[in-house]
Amino acid sequence: MLGRTCAVALLGLHGHVVEVEAHLAASLPAFTLVGLPDAALAESRDRVRAAVSSSGLVWPNRRITVNLSPATLPKTGSGFDLAVAVATLAGAGVVDPARAAQWVHVGELGLDGRVRPVRGVLPAVAAAVAAGRPRVVVPAGNAAEAALVPGAEILAAEHLAQVAARHGADVDVPDVEAVPAVTAAGPPGGPVLDLADVRGQEEARLGVEVAAAGGHHLLLVGPPGTGKTMLAARMPGLLPDLEDADAVEVTALHSVAGTFDASLGLLRRPPFEDPHHTATAASVVGGGPGLPRPGAASRAHRGVLFLDEAPEFTTGVLQTLRQPLEHGEIVLHRAAGAARYPARFQLVLAANPCPCGRAVGKGLDCTCRPEQRRRYFGKLSGPLLDRVDLQLDVQPSRASDGVGEGSAAVAARVAAARAAQRARWRDAGWRTNAEVPARALHSRLGPDGRLLADLHRAVDRGTLSLRGADRVLRVAWTVADLDGRVAPAREDVARALALRTRGHGA
Repeated sequence: MLGRTCAVALLGLHGHVVEVEAHLAASLPAFTLVGLPDAALAESRDRVRAAVSSSGLVWPNRRITVNLSPATLPKTGSGFDLAVAVATLAGAGVVDPARAAQWVHVGELGLDGRVRPVRGVLPAVAAAVAAGRPRVVVPAGNAAEAALVPGAEILAAEHLAQVAARHGADVDVPDVEAVPAVTAAGPPGGPVLDLADVRGQEEARLGVEVAAAGGHHLLLVGPPGTGKTMLAARMPGLLPDLEDADAVEVTALHSVAGTFDASLGLLRRPPFEDPHHTATAASVVGGGPGLPRPGAASRAHRGVLFLDEAPEFTTGVLQTLRQPLEHGEIVLHRAAGAARYPARFQLVLAANPCPCGRAVGKGLDCTCRPEQRRRYFGKLSGPLLDRVDLQLDVQPSRASDGVGEGSAAVAARVAAARAAQRARWRDAGWRTNAEVPARALHSRLGPDGRLLADLHRAVDRGTLSLRGADRVLRVAWTVADLDGRVAPAREDVARALALRTRGHGA
């Protein structure tokens, strides 16, 4: 006797429909699960047996072999429990095999038969629909998340008996309360803060505006209390809402990470991640046992990754960010397989000028030894800083400094600049100046070499690398977009160069 149904295996954000086959043979009772299951999935045989018995269904006294096909694809997590139970019951004739085979089943089983929520339901349901399997059974606690996928026919299950009855089993369905989904954190965007809270700091405010408009990375260096953290925390409020495709992708990432609250619907606001400086490399770029899960860098996709007190992070954590800053994605390889996660975030770094924080101006109040200062800021390596477009000194504010513009006015200019960039690069598929390759930037400028004379001199002096020069040119395009010009002028390049070479980024 053979029963079949389907489940979904996730590798990163990509889901693969898995056929779950249960073969029941007249032999000594046993239960074998094959098809590259991990430890959590291998334990499902005990959960499934207890859940079936608790649901008032008869557990078949046979030799049961469950195969997860394709067998070469790694399967992880407890989300296969429901499919294993349904396939076993179909093989035993308890439920209609034809009905069971028409549905995809995703969910963990409790020992009492209740269907518990799992991570990654949104990308799993999307993968099932894309594979031509729109009928999906999900835990009731994940129903709101699954309903976000267009074209999906969702059955929200609270108990295994409910699923068995839907597939033709003669069983009483108990009246149970659905197990709610538990998220690991609040909304990834956090509360929206107003830029008007920051007094003075005109140059730093300009740098934040330019960074938000062009999708550029930003370094803020200054003594304690100058508003570096306040400026960085207010950058998400300057960014426009996510487009539909980006909202689905960001929501799927947070679903896999377990930080998504389905009651909020699709995540429309850019996420903001600010890990503590004690964070490990695995927590920032992703990791974990088996197939790795997304870290803070991927959870900040299409948003802001803020590293406060950046030199306090370990060198290993900072160096892991170099590749995603260039390519916009993270590929994590493990013995069990590889997971690919998007990671096109804006990196914002904040740092004191030295361990004591008082090396301002001539540094007469600084109590640090020269080697301490070099060692402290040396953690921000040259290759990392070369990828940071804007590098600014933030000077102490004065008591007479007034209140600047609020976030609403600045966000309007940012939205207009981003609209100009989308229109300019629409045919190539780029959205912001930060994504545009150097060749495309230069081809738009024409043969006039005077425009880039300042950049060429900086490269010849060794204060800029060729990659740094390209990043300055991207910033110059953004400055022109904010001023409403169709192309950068020489003064835009000079302003961009000043925003790049000021302070410790020189």
